[in-house]
Amino acid sequence: MRSKMSRWAAPAVVVLVGVLLVLLAAPDAFADALAAPPKDLNEVINRITRWLVGLLVALATLFLTVGGIRYLLAGGDPGEVGKAKDTLKYAAIGYGVAAL
Repeated sequence: MRSKMSRWAAPAVVVLVGVLLVLLAAPDAFADALAAPPKDLNEVINRITRWLVGLLVALATLFLTVGGIRYLLAGGDPGEVGKAKDTLKYAAIGYGVAAL
């Protein structure tokens, strides 16, 4: 029987790596937003849209990673495989929403 620490170690590492990736990508994503003040309302809307799409893609990537790890660690348990597939489905939905 596995201990609670080993059970949560892999998901914790996945979440930590995802957060670090988002934080490392943030300066590049927001560099143009901080460069100059917007000139009109259209530019403000475009910047907000780009920021939201970037956030959605980052979250979908995190869900994709978590779903993949859950699928690998499921060990054939049908309940865990179902949860992993649901997580992968939610990641696909997130990518679809970001593409729209």
